[in-house]
Amino acid sequence: MTFSMVARCPSTGMLGVVTCTTGRAVGSSVPHAEEDVGAIATQHSTNIFHGINGLRLLKLGFPPLQVLKSTLAVDTHPELRQVLIVDRQGRTAAHTGDENTEWCGHVQGVNYVAGGNDLVGPEVLDAMISSFDDAEAEPLHERLVRAIDAGLVAGGCSSPDHTAALLVVGIEEDLKLFYRPKLSLRIDWSERAEPTRDLRRLYENYKEWIREMRSQGNRHTVLY
Repeated sequence: MTFSMVARCPSTGMLGVVTCTTGRAVGSSVPHAEEDVGAIATQHSTNIFHGINGLRLLKLGFPPLQVLKSTLAVDTHPELRQVLIVDRQGRTAAHTGDENTEWCGHVQGVNYVAGGNDLVGPEVLDAMISSFDDAEAEPLHERLVRAIDAGLVAGGCSSPDHTAALLVVGIEEDLKLFYRPKLSLRIDWSERAEPTRDLRRLYENYKEWIREMRSQGNRHTVLY
């Protein structure tokens, strides 16, 4: 049904989420991130409460594991949830409820968590983590795009995947505009069931456009 990764870059402090699923418009519900606070993915039977209130609790200084326990404690159906958390210090927490669709699971690493449900198997997460680690020298957003594409190439979900999203906060200055301080890209529907490839194309196009706008001095005006 869905596979995602939340991660932190230890050298820049960037925080981000990348996700892919069989549904629609995954970017509207699964990824949550706030600069200098943390990043959260809430999926399977998605409850955005874990993202919204999870960030609020992280901002108050609570560690990810305590945040996760707190939001699950007031969730009437924690068995249906899958939640991945990383904070500004790189600390992580994760939950895969007992009623997540098989294959399901999560892996916590240094500065990241990868997790998914209704996948073809654990090889999806293995491929994501391997790709993420191999691109250690790249910016966080590049590493996340590579990771999600590797997950889809490894088989992705048990049903065709159609939507993907990338959300990264604390990005480098040359990708920022006054009214676009974060990197937030969405493929709400991929007709060819290639959402991660579509996300890659959008990602490259967006970077080129932002840098073109900056070079022209259009850093503050919305041109629509």
